Amino acid sequence: MERKTARLTLLIDPDKKAAFERLCALQDRTPSQVVRQLIRDYLAQHGVSYATGPASAPTGSEDT
Repeated sequence: MERKTARLTLLIDPDKKAAFERLCALQDRTPSQVVRQLIRDYLAQHGVSYATGPASAPTGSEDT
């Protein structure tokens, strides 16, 4: 789990946003969880490493 969080703001077509949010809800995931996973996958696909801090105590909101 990452040490800190940072905000990423992006612009997206409202219809795509709504469809994305519906799909996330159907999969019982939050849009933030999905975007974080997409970013991790994209970094791994391109061989980019990054530092992560020590895992903190579970809070029940970890990404899967």
